[in-house]
Amino acid sequence: MHNLKTILRQYIHPMAPVPTGVEPVLDKLRPFSALFFDVYGTLLISGAGEIGIDQNPAPQETAILALLKQFGIEQPPEKLSLSLAQAIRSSHAKAREMGVDTPEVDILQIWREVLGIDNMDSLKAFALAHELIVNPIYPMPGAGELLSAVRRARIPMGIISNAQFYTPIVLEWIFEPQPGKLTFDARYCFFSYREGHAKPCGIMFERAGKMLAKMGIPPHDVLYVGNDMRNDILPAAAAGFTTALFAGDRRSLRMRTTDDRVKDLAPDLIVTDLRQLIPAIGNH
Repeated sequence: MHNLKTILRQYIHPMAPVPTGVEPVLDKLRPFSALFFDVYGTLLISGAGEIGIDQNPAPQETAILALLKQFGIEQPPEKLSLSLAQAIRSSHAKAREMGVDTPEVDILQIWREVLGIDNMDSLKAFALAHELIVNPIYPMPGAGELLSAVRRARIPMGIISNAQFYTPIVLEWIFEPQPGKLTFDARYCFFSYREGHAKPCGIMFERAGKMLAKMGIPPHDVLYVGNDMRNDILPAAAAGFTTALFAGDRRSLRMRTTDDRVKDLAPDLIVTDLRQLIPAIGNH
């Protein structure tokens, strides 16, 4: 973990969101009994706009070259990018043949195949550094304040996100309230790399809804916040959750206006600053 923390210190640098010009819609804002979030483009500014496992590293070629040299990998960045994309496509194709409509890869297994490295510590370090190069991240303004307010209210706060092994590591590094005290309860975290299904598949939302229902929290009393109409708002609404579209960063806002699946769908709320959601916590 020390090695990973060193990489986090090295590659995470301040960024600011790019305004979208979208106006907030908050007339349906009310107290909720649980808040769940997407990660990339919602809680975290994402330079690539979303999780970047298949992003083109060309603009960051110098940093990629230095990373390859550091790990003793003798591949040009272009070949590495092609091999990565091919391995991901192959993994997706195999999963679809098994009936998985929206498959997710395990990026560690992908990098093991691409690089031929079996040492898990080295694989994790390389994968994390590569991701932070091709997809720079930084906490979204107001994210820490909102999460702290939810935590103080002692209501369920969770994640439903397309993610890889490094996602929970990054979240705790950025938002950890104090040493040894985690920001997110693992029971409330649903990550695509663990499930084998990526959003917009609704499986993670369905699982979260069933768990919360057993706690006496009905779906409409769960607020889900995400930046993508197809990947976030569509499956969250299908699960019966109240939905909030985060429209605070032009890089990551995905309206999906040409996608027929969302043409008649509207979020319950539109949020341009995460602090606008603090009243949704209520007096618990």
